[in-house]
Amino acid sequence: MGSIRIAGRFMVFVTVLSMAAGAGSLAFADETPGVAAGSPAPGTSLEELDQKVRVLERKWEIEQETAAAKAKATPFVTAGKNGFSIRSADGSYELKLNGYVQADGRFFFGDDAQPRTDTFLLRRVRPKIEWTVAKYVSFRIMPDFGEGKTSLQDAYIDFAYIPYAKLRAGKFKSPVGLERLQSASDLRFVERALPTNLVPNRDIGFLLYGEPWGGALSYALGVVNGVPDLASGDGDNNDDKDGVARLFVHPFRGTGIGAFKGLGLGVGASYGNRQGSTTDQNLPSYKSAGQQTFFKYRNGTDNVYADGSSVRISPQGYFYYGPLGLFGEYVRSTQEVRKLPSTVRKLTNTAWQAAAYYVLTGEDESYKGIDPKRPFEPGKSGWGAFEIAARYSTLRVDDDAFPTFADLTKSASKAAAWAGGLNWYLNRNVKIALTYEETKFTSGATIGDREKEKVLLSRLQLSY
Repeated sequence: MGSIRIAGRFMVFVTVLSMAAGAGSLAFADETPGVAAGSPAPGTSLEELDQKVRVLERKWEIEQETAAAKAKATPFVTAGKNGFSIRSADGSYELKLNGYVQADGRFFFGDDAQPRTDTFLLRRVRPKIEWTVAKYVSFRIMPDFGEGKTSLQDAYIDFAYIPYAKLRAGKFKSPVGLERLQSASDLRFVERALPTNLVPNRDIGFLLYGEPWGGALSYALGVVNGVPDLASGDGDNNDDKDGVARLFVHPFRGTGIGAFKGLGLGVGASYGNRQGSTTDQNLPSYKSAGQQTFFKYRNGTDNVYADGSSVRISPQGYFYYGPLGLFGEYVRSTQEVRKLPSTVRKLTNTAWQAAAYYVLTGEDESYKGIDPKRPFEPGKSGWGAFEIAARYSTLRVDDDAFPTFADLTKSASKAAAWAGGLNWYLNRNVKIALTYEETKFTSGATIGDREKEKVLLSRLQLSY
């Protein structure tokens, strides 16, 4: 502040001297007798000049103080490809508005034995509201109005007083599955792969998480109500709670080894005690890419329900290098299941996937989507970014599940799927996606195997 004041005074002083010099030259033009050329104007003293400097200096300071006070009180309003926001001048308060809409199409082929309906649908309609209060506390809420239903996906508070040890409370994604943690707006295929069937979706509880060392390490540790595989929960039906944890590392981030900076490796896990009943089994069912149920346990009327420990573990990783992306995960889910009166088994279901992506237009691949270098605009040369993708995934149900806990004539014991995809990113906010996926089932029909599912999935996505 002192240096600014000195600089301001100097500028004012120079200005006054210039004005005085100009006035003096005009006054001396008359060549008044007895006054030498170049002398100060009559009646002008150094004290008067200094007084003028002080008055102008004060005016200048007042203007600067007024401008600074106005800047501190003026909020920043931004609108762009990352959404809309209103932020206080000091950054302590902020409101963000964003979200995404996915308009899908599902078209089945060769479904003679088990006809399925071709349909257009709004798969997800999710506006998001996020706001920060007093710099360190933030809140996020994200409902979903897709498929003609209303549900609450996210609703949590974050406390960020310690950057590398933040606390989250509310409803959020359980930190177990790698693809489940990826935003639905950043998926490379229209639907997630088979391993997502074996991990929890959203749950309510508390989570301690952070990314120390510049993101080279990411961790999460929490306590939640606990939900079956693939499920979300808004409450609990027993006193037991689940522990969830995840550790993920980027071993070469910040090392200067550019070729491997996109390598990420980790493991997610959960442990709990699941209790069900004949009226609320607390057991999962599994779905294909076409969102058709291909496995479920016998009904509660058959006296089958969860009754004991539930353990999940998921080694996972990805690698991104320029336009190439590789992605993989394995999930092992174990649940104790009871059939009255006394039959209890610990059933272990497993799944894995391997996927590869490539951006044909040269943009960099990443876990969080593609940002086209030359967005599509009518009448201009840019066409956005084009990406191809391929994936293989499998899911196997424990053999001991049959026939006591599940019916082989209604539920498949294994599913294996391959998929190919083409994505067009018109810009960072608009994407058109096509996925063809074919799934082969083992058992699941009255005689032999369930009919193979062949489905073409399309998506027009707007995210902001």
